[in-house]
Amino acid sequence: MTPEFSRRFDIRALPSGPLKLEANPNECAALAERIGIEAVERLAAEVTLLPADGAIEASGRIDATVVQLCAISNEPFTLRISEPLALRFVEANPSHSTDEETEIEIDSETCDEIPYVGTHFDLGEEIAQSLALTIDPYATGPDADRVRTETGLSDEASSGPFAALAALRK
Repeated sequence: MTPEFSRRFDIRALPSGPLKLEANPNECAALAERIGIEAVERLAAEVTLLPADGAIEASGRIDATVVQLCAISNEPFTLRISEPLALRFVEANPSHSTDEETEIEIDSETCDEIPYVGTHFDLGEEIAQSLALTIDPYATGPDADRVRTETGLSDEASSGPFAALAALRK
């Protein structure tokens, strides 16, 4: 199965200079369905690919415009995303089984390492996954405060895990 935003590159012929990748309307619609949001209106990335220590490092920025539902009002709102991108494509180790439990430490300064098999890797799929990870599933839209006030959820005196239940008592 081909990913919705597939952009495959050959490690033997990497493009020089920054790449500009942009999803077309069909790819955006398919990505929105996969991610579980109302729409991906735009997805673009500018990425530089450089060989480094037997791997390919991809660095750049993702820019997107998405529409998702507010976690409070359940109304759609538009969100603009601009995030740095840092990936490291490494050749898959065939002797390493993916069935084994392995503890991996990841910190915010480390690039995500993505294994590839053969001579090609899919930069587009990794951009799509990075976009999905930047979207807050509990984001609130511009009407969230109004809905909180109307439903009594904005009472500052009652906060914590039972605030919603206390608001229903009123």
